Amino acid sequence: MVIKRDPRWQLIHQINSIYMCGEEIETIDDVYNVALERLEFCFKHVKNKYYCDDGEAVFNPLHVAQWTMFLYIMANELSKKGDTDLCDMIYGLSKMVSSADIFYHVEMPQIWFFDNPQGSVMGRAKYSDYFTFSQGCTVGNNKGRFPVFEKHVSMLSNSKVLGDCHIGDHVIIAANTYVIDKDIPPYSIVFGTAPNNIIKDITRDKFNELIGAMFPGEDE
Repeated sequence: MVIKRDPRWQLIHQINSIYMCGEEIETIDDVYNVALERLEFCFKHVKNKYYCDDGEAVFNPLHVAQWTMFLYIMANELSKKGDTDLCDMIYGLSKMVSSADIFYHVEMPQIWFFDNPQGSVMGRAKYSDYFTFSQGCTVGNNKGRFPVFEKHVSMLSNSKVLGDCHIGDHVIIAANTYVIDKDIPPYSIVFGTAPNNIIKDITRDKFNELIGAMFPGEDE
């Protein structure tokens, strides 16, 4: 993977500039390489010149969306080590960087993508590969039940999926759509506000035409 700056140096200095915690953050080395491996694997599957150039993953820590994803992965890996103080610092830093809220106990998939995550909140749903979201999106619970997303689901700006939902593969949640406690079949576009959502069929080719700027059209 091509790394354009030193992420470790940048992370340490950003945390220290906010939390003034000094040597306490040296435990990032326990998960640093694993985090970079996860980032590289994800970026190799993203069809975007800023993330992958001629088949090689590119990580620029000055790219806000890439940095936000790296921060989430670092905190998620550290949470498995039980270092909750450092997890909270990185989680807080991530929200300051992009205003996206992806808590470190949320398990995002191996392959996912966002480019403008401002104001989005990703709750503890079950996510699958090739998941994407844009600004102002919300995934959350209703009465303690969370959504399940199959592969190739794309949430467009200001869409919301809450509660006991099963979202099939190759589904587009249209901009400003609100889905709660409702299953969405595969190969669909869903519009509107619950409980009066409109669901339209979509072909694989049409899905790839609309979402192809994010991922290759076929599963790899």
